[in-house]
Amino acid sequence: MSRKAVVFDLDGTLLDTLEDLADSMNAALSSLGLPPHRLADYRIFVGDGVEQLARRALPKDRSDEQGVRRVIAAMRQEYARRWDRKTRPYEGIPQLLEALSRRRIAMAVLSNKPEDFVQMLVSKFLPACAFAAVRGQRAGSSKKPDPAPALDIAQALGAAPAEFVYLGDTNTDMRTAVSAGMHPVGALWGFRSARELSESGAKDLISRPEVLLRFF
Repeated sequence: MSRKAVVFDLDGTLLDTLEDLADSMNAALSSLGLPPHRLADYRIFVGDGVEQLARRALPKDRSDEQGVRRVIAAMRQEYARRWDRKTRPYEGIPQLLEALSRRRIAMAVLSNKPEDFVQMLVSKFLPACAFAAVRGQRAGSSKKPDPAPALDIAQALGAAPAEFVYLGDTNTDMRTAVSAGMHPVGALWGFRSARELSESGAKDLISRPEVLLRFF
C-alpha cells in the first residue's frame, strides 16, 4: 500500500526540547528542596508524559502521590517560564516538512506532552507547516503507547493506518506505531539509542531527517 501520511513525535523528533525540560524540572525539584539531575538523565526520563517524568525525577522516598502532584505543579510553572529558551527544531526538520508538504503528504504531530505546550511549541517553532492535526496529552485521554490517539489521527485524516509512516525517537513511539499498524521509523538524532528503537519495533532507522522522504 502506498504511504500518504506521517505522524511525528515532537520532543526528540521535530524539536530538541531537552535542555528546557531538564532546566524546568531541575528548577521544580530545587523549589521543593530536592536534588537536580544531569542533562543526560533526562534523555531517559522524558517521553511518557509529565507524570512519568515526575516519578522518574523524584527520589524514591518522595515519589508518593502527593509528592508527584507537587512536582508536576511546580514543573508546569517552571516550564511555562522557559519552554522556548533553548528549544529549537533539529537541523533539516523545516526543510523536511516543506518537502513533504510539496508532495502533498498529510502530516500530524502526536505527543505525550500536555496539549497546551504542544500547540505553543508547534506554533512558535514550526509556523510554516500546515499540520492536519496537532495532538498532545489531554485530561482523561489515553497517551502513547496506547495506539488510540494515533488511530484517532488516522481517522481524522481519512487514511488507513497502513498508509502512515510514524517517526519517533523512543521505545514509546515505536510501540505506538506497531500497535496502530503504522510503519515505525526511528529518529537517531533524538533522545534514545538505536538499540532501544530496534528492540521496540522500528522497521527502519534514519540518521538525518531528509532520509524520511524515501518512504513517500
